[in-house]
Amino acid sequence: MALLFGLYGIAQAANTATQDVSYQVTDINAISVSGDPETLIINTAEAGYLPYAATDNTTSYSITTNGTTKKITAKIDTPMPTGLDLKVFLNAPTGASAGGGSLTTAELDVVTGISPVVASGIAIRYELHPVSTTLAPTSGARTVTFTLTDQ
Repeated sequence: MALLFGLYGIAQAANTATQDVSYQVTDINAISVSGDPETLIINTAEAGYLPYAATDNTTSYSITTNGTTKKITAKIDTPMPTGLDLKVFLNAPTGASAGGGSLTTAELDVVTGISPVVASGIAIRYELHPVSTTLAPTSGARTVTFTLTDQ
């Protein structure tokens, strides 16, 4: 009988096992854009006025963040030619503040007050404005860099 109870105790010990599982969630900051906007073309004006601005709203951005309050900044890689102003405006995810303005090689806050969020397909609008009566025919491209960072 003692032998039977002894074997029963050994069988019981093999029915369960435990492990300790460690985990960690790190700060996640991901941003992407949907593609490049259409070429912004300034080609019409009313006599006596600066040419009309060109606008594009065909692109969007997506973000995922789980950290403290964040912001999105934007800048271009090289200055715009004299007489042209490139502007960008981003809609904001729920709870954040939208912004935008003229792009330069310095960072510009375009969305602020971003709380932890997962959002996609948020609108981006670009505007190309003539700002001088001496605007000469020109063409080119600028790379816009968006950065998601701590506010």
